[in-house]
Amino acid sequence: MGNLLDASFAAHHGCTRAHEEREPYMLWLPFACLFLTALIGVLACTPLARLIAIHFGAIDFPSKRRINARPIPRMGGIAIFVALIMASAVQFMGTTWLGWPVVLIPSALLSINYYGLALSFFVMFAIGVIDDIFSLKPAPKLVGQIIASSIAAFSGLVIGTIANPFGGASLALGWLTYPVTIFYLVAFANVINLIDGLDGLASGVSCISAFTMFVLAFNAGRLDAAALAIALCGATLGFLRYNFFPASIFLGDSGSLLLGYALGVTSLLSVTRIAGLTTLIIPLVLAGIPILDTFFAIVRRRRAHVSVAHADAGHIHHRLMQEGYNQRQAVLVIWGWTALLCAGALLMTQVQLHVRIIVFLVLVALSALLAIKLKLFQPVLLHHYTSGGKDKLITPDDPHFQEEEKKQRSGGA
Repeated sequence: MGNLLDASFAAHHGCTRAHEEREPYMLWLPFACLFLTALIGVLACTPLARLIAIHFGAIDFPSKRRINARPIPRMGGIAIFVALIMASAVQFMGTTWLGWPVVLIPSALLSINYYGLALSFFVMFAIGVIDDIFSLKPAPKLVGQIIASSIAAFSGLVIGTIANPFGGASLALGWLTYPVTIFYLVAFANVINLIDGLDGLASGVSCISAFTMFVLAFNAGRLDAAALAIALCGATLGFLRYNFFPASIFLGDSGSLLLGYALGVTSLLSVTRIAGLTTLIIPLVLAGIPILDTFFAIVRRRRAHVSVAHADAGHIHHRLMQEGYNQRQAVLVIWGWTALLCAGALLMTQVQLHVRIIVFLVLVALSALLAIKLKLFQPVLLHHYTSGGKDKLITPDDPHFQEEEKKQRSGGA
């Protein structure tokens, strides 16, 4: 593997020198091809994925917790996974026969086994497929995600040292390197999964975030991250043809876990083993909406004295619809919020450290104000004691909950 990487590294630098002498449009041609391949691949494969989902009974039926009013298949991740494979094949052919630059080159301080990284993608996707079909319990589902993320970490995709942006000694993670990396990747996989509650929401947020990651990676010369990001962008944009309201297919866990994991991997590929603190903050800003939604959910559920894994109807998209927005409008609002955070992240990479901190604080403040307005910290699962003295949870559909809401509003007035 070392000889292969050495050869690839030499080829990369040879291609880069020739690459720099070409016309400007040639810099973008390989990535444009990856984007179009992933987009067309999803458009072609999604109808087949829908048939597969129906065959295996992977269908979301209407319920109190779900927004859809009719049964909808949920294995859209199959089409996205196939599209990523197709983009990889096009990249290989372009590098082999068309003189495209080699992209599977890790940063100077990393030694990545890309075969192992590809295996981790397959494992994460497989866990999602199994969950779509058999509805796994949280524990085995989490174990599968940890296995996939561990494969990536032990393939070399890690951050071992965090540089101090203000100078001084860096923080060496030491033995925590692998646990921190695994936790990071598992968390990224799940934040996209948690916001997948409206037609086109998760795929649109992933598309915007992936495009921003592509711009950042391309400008930084991180071609492996740029190639993966632009393929993700094309795949998610194409999937919106079937997934935007009214959706004919959902991502399912096969799609949402794959997208979140891919964004996490892309963000780590964009940095070196030694990463600045503000460099690590950028990916968190790009995925700000799902991360904030997860944080708000944890706060709500702790306030309601229930497990953080307990589902509720207090996510950002639920709150927007309670405020009177329809599905399309709620999704567009969250897309806009995501685009604002991504624009802020791009700005943070172009300014000095003190300005970067100010931009970050402004983004946090704006998000906090919107969260307060939408009552994202307010529990949507309240406790009510029955006549027999038993404690049971009530939801927004229950009269007791509505009475409590009126009392809170009158008290606040």
